[in-house]
Formats: sequence, structure tokens, C-alpha cells
Amino acid sequence: MVVLHDLLDGSIVLRRIFRNGQLVEQAQTALEHGCLSCTVRLDVVPTAERLAASGHDHIVLGLPPGVSVEMAVAELKRGLERPAVIDNAVLAIDPSGLEDHIWDKHTLYESGFTAMPEDERTSGEFLIGELGHADTVMVHAGLGAELTGLRPDSSEAWTLGVELLGQLAPHAAISAGDDDFRPGCYDGAEALARVRRGSVRVPLEEESGNFRTVLHKVERPLHPRRFQEALPKLAGGCHWMRGRLWIASAAKVRIAVQGIGPRVWLESTGEWLADAGIGPVPSGKGLKHGNGLHDVDAALDWHPRFGDRGRCLP
Repeated sequence: MVVLHDLLDGSIVLRRIFRNGQLVEQAQTALEHGCLSCTVRLDVVPTAERLAASGHDHIVLGLPPGVSVEMAVAELKRGLERPAVIDNAVLAIDPSGLEDHIWDKHTLYESGFTAMPEDERTSGEFLIGELGHADTVMVHAGLGAELTGLRPDSSEAWTLGVELLGQLAPHAAISAGDDDFRPGCYDGAEALARVRRGSVRVPLEEESGNFRTVLHKVERPLHPRRFQEALPKLAGGCHWMRGRLWIASAAKVRIAVQGIGPRVWLESTGEWLADAGIGPVPSGKGLKHGNGLHDVDAALDWHPRFGDRGRCLP
């Protein structure tokens, strides 16, 4: 069963259910508060529960534009009466427009992707988050190419977009419509580790091409003014800058930095594990931070003197 949800103007949710490619159900639901969270909690989850109770063991959920995989997974785990196994989190995208989306300064609402004026995320912010959660990326021509009959998969923009995907989501399996579908495997814990603020993931192999992931690592505190002066140069031309900072004026605070297209921001993520008195777990399973999750970055970069403190920016 394939279920497609769309959040329309006026807090209306359009739900369509397909079986073997045939439409078997179509309905509209009016929500009192038509936000994305309510759409998932009050329509997506109940529909999945109803289909599962009817004996449908495998369901493909097509989420409304703007709904994150993280939100959907959390609500499904919370709302379903029986445990559900999530095989794959798949993001479908036209790679020829990826770079434009990353650098677009407009919000999802301004670009027409959601019906919520309060949604201030840019398309680049949304895509980077989804690429972090997705184990599989399906590349497909967009609506414009379908209507005009063009073949964007032979264009330079398409080639560059696929190359950029390899840098932004090196963990994900990339599949085209003409390929044999070989998806990745969804790992919820690893997905959360990838998108944790200050987390750093880079491609295993450095390939020559138009895009590169450059890693900056320093095992000493940064002078705040010097960092302020250097930030424009670091961020200039970066599609995605992320990492963590050790600033001398706030030496005990782990500061996450994120830059997606034209937006750059810094935020505190709490104390460094070393300052919180947390070290390697005796079982050898890595390091744990306050909420009990394993901090893979800290485990891999743990310094005998500085612990997890340091600057790491790709």
C-alpha cells in the first residue's frame, strides 16, 4: 500500500491510498490547527494504524512537503499501538535543482512548499536535515522537466547535483529511476547521531570533482575575535558548514556551528563531555552524553588531555 498525504491551504489534509498502482481511497480531513505536526499525529499515524490493523504489513508513506523524517518516525513510534519496523527513509529529489535550493534564501512557505506562514526554514535547511536522516536518495526529473519532455539527467546541472549529493550524504544509497532499486538500510540511532548539533560526517574517500569536503581540526581554544574575523572566509562558498567550536571566552561550552547556503548560526549545546566529568564507558561501547546516547564524534576524536574539546569544521 502506498499512502500520499498533502497539507493544503485552509488546514485541509488530502489523503490518497494506492494499491498496485490503483487509487483505492481518497479523502480530505479538516484539521483545527493545520500544522505539519498535527498532520502527522492526526492523519498520517491513524492511517498507518488502520492499514496495519487491516492486515497490510508493508506500507509506503509519502509525507507532505516540509514534514521531516525525524518528526514522522517519532510520531509513529509514539502513536502506533504495535511496534513498527522502518526499513527505509527515502528522499526523492531532482538533483539539477539541488544547488539552487541550498542557496535559496526564501522560506519553505515563501517558496510554496508548505501552507504554514510560521515555517521559517529555508529549502536548504530542510534538505540538509532530510539528507542526514535518509538512507536512500532517489534522483528523478522534476515536474518542469516532465511537462516539457526534457531529459535533465543528461544535463550538466544534473551531473553536478548528483556529485554534490555524494558530499552532502555520503552514507546514502543513490538510485535513479532506470537503476535496479537497491536502497540503504534505515538506522534510527545512526541517523540521530548524524544530525546531532555539532556532529561531523565526511566522505570516506576524497574524490576529484567540482565539490570537496574540507576538514579543519584544531586542538586548542579559539580567540573569539579572530574567529569572528575568519568566519566570513570559512563560510564563503560553502554549501554546508557544520561542526563544533572550542572558544576561549567560553571554554567549557560546546558550541555548534551550522551554515547552510546563505545562513550561518552558532548555538550552545551544553558542556563538553570532558568538563562534565564524562569519559569512555567501561564496557567499551564508546562515550555517552547526558541523555544516554552514544557520542560517536567524541569517541572517535577523544584526546588524552583535552577529551572531546576542540574545533572541528568541514
